[in-house]
Amino acid sequence: MSRVSQAQAIENRRRAVAAASQLFRERGVNGISVADLMKSIGLTTGGFYKQFASKEALVAEAAQAAFGDLDLLLASFDTDHGDHDRARGALVDFYLSTEHRDQPGTGCPTAGFAGDVAREPTAEEVRETYATGVEHFAAWMATDTDDGLSVVATLVGALLLARATAGTEVSDKILESTHKAVTAPHGP
Repeated sequence: MSRVSQAQAIENRRRAVAAASQLFRERGVNGISVADLMKSIGLTTGGFYKQFASKEALVAEAAQAAFGDLDLLLASFDTDHGDHDRARGALVDFYLSTEHRDQPGTGCPTAGFAGDVAREPTAEEVRETYATGVEHFAAWMATDTDDGLSVVATLVGALLLARATAGTEVSDKILESTHKAVTAPHGP
């Protein structure tokens, strides 16, 4: 049996975290087993336990990576739109789109990890990572008169409801009515 080089072990860990970040948002933490995760990247379950102390440790790292991706996305909105107010408006357009609704694996971790974090009261490290991610997202959405938390809560709630009702008329109505409410002159 050949040993994996240190560089390959680092790459394997990176691939496992990236795959977990996507799969946990798509299927939920309990919807993907360690064996299925490792199989998705072509590695064995034994390799998992050489890299991670537990599945919970992987969940925390995957959530942190997903929020890192969100930070990069938000920065790209600022870069692409030049003005933060326009960037916020473009983010709302994207966030409440059918494309975002239909692609949870690459979507917002605030929505993607919400149910799992809420259901796992013992996952303190994950909860801290999640709370920090929510705070960063809210700070980016903040205006001179609002801390951004109500807007993030509205966006995330709408996305969760739209995903839960996907395939029905109400799903699109949720996205449309929330977009209208959030972009109104005195929205949430």
